[in-house]
Amino acid sequence: MTPATGGGSRAATHRAQPASHPSADSIADSTLTPNSAGIGLRLSAAVARLPWWAQVLFIYGAARVFSALIFMGAALKQGVSPWFPAAPDYWNFIYIWDARWYGEILTNGYPSALPVSDAGVVQENAWAFYPVFPLLGRGLVLLTGMPTAAALTVVAMLAGIAASLVVYLLFRHLASHRDALWGTTFVAMFPVSAILQVPYAESLNLLLLSGALLLVLRHNFTWAIPVVLVMCLSRPVGVPFAAALGFLFLIRLYQAWRIPHRSPLNTRQLVELGALVVAGCVGAVLWPAMAWLATGDITAYTKTETVWRGEELVPFKPWFDTGIDLFGPVLGLVAPFVFAGLFTWLMFVPPVVRLGSEIRLWCACYMGYLLIFLHPQTSTFRLLLPLFPLALGAVWLSRSRAYRGTVLLMFGLLQLVWIVWLWAWAQLPGGGDYPP
Repeated sequence: MTPATGGGSRAATHRAQPASHPSADSIADSTLTPNSAGIGLRLSAAVARLPWWAQVLFIYGAARVFSALIFMGAALKQGVSPWFPAAPDYWNFIYIWDARWYGEILTNGYPSALPVSDAGVVQENAWAFYPVFPLLGRGLVLLTGMPTAAALTVVAMLAGIAASLVVYLLFRHLASHRDALWGTTFVAMFPVSAILQVPYAESLNLLLLSGALLLVLRHNFTWAIPVVLVMCLSRPVGVPFAAALGFLFLIRLYQAWRIPHRSPLNTRQLVELGALVVAGCVGAVLWPAMAWLATGDITAYTKTETVWRGEELVPFKPWFDTGIDLFGPVLGLVAPFVFAGLFTWLMFVPPVVRLGSEIRLWCACYMGYLLIFLHPQTSTFRLLLPLFPLALGAVWLSRSRAYRGTVLLMFGLLQLVWIVWLWAWAQLPGGGDYPP
């Protein structure tokens, strides 16, 4: 397990306002070649006649079945692991890694004191994991009596289904039905999208994050406050989201002062946005503060987060350490600057600019947060999921069916690599395994 600290121009945006009943653009036209025929063509045409939400659910469901098949295939080849004998079934296979920590929290809650070794070093413990996901699982257990693993899996799966619908609505606020559907398809097939159906908090966080972004885009800042507060207790995204809101407030305030007749927000909306900024700041420190109150250690959360990296938290340093490990003492020092430069360039590519200032601020602040606090390793791939709005930018890069189909094919192949390489357990020579 690797949490985020160790262990997401208005003038350039062309938005198509969502209709109550978007036209069912032909999936057959957008995903099949002219020579395609038979059952595939008839199925695509049938799906295209469905309401938008049914189209989204069909695509998301197909993506999750695809991931499940990869999981089941990998499970057949799985040897003995710390959690089960060889060749476990699907449900046991997905209930490993961080899922076990969420199960521990559901059953026993959080420790009142940080566990330490005989040398006084803080050990791995539950305070690294945010509480909303296991609390929902506990509520389901109390209501239904189902086992812990099943409850957490159901919560994750239902959150993923809901997230797919909200992601579509977010993209539909910016694009046509067809492009929004393609963007949702890209998200559903991301190389790490299999995480959305296992007992991890990622699917819940995706639901809350996409909902918060949608409310901000619609200027429903007051309604966004409770969503943002809950989101900040689902995964460590509070700091970058609060930063993005703060920058957005300053930009809108400047626009209201310099060009009041063309300002995107009126005075009341500016006040509401300011209140949302305050709520975001509160949410950003809420979980560390709760860990402090519960354990009596003001640095309880930070100490816990850094256990998995095995060293103190020093901003930016892990990127240079990893760069040196991968590329040597010279290129390794340059690599983080190249990576940051490439991402900055990406933020100014026309398809990304079309996403609008709110989305770009979120993506820039989240990546900045990772650059400052993350210890880059194999879990980094999973931690890039909150950058999901860039999927719509990838759709806008080309209208070519060949291009979009190739992206889906590559995502599917990379998903296979991610599950077989990182999710499946294969002990390294020095012990342990790379975390997903």
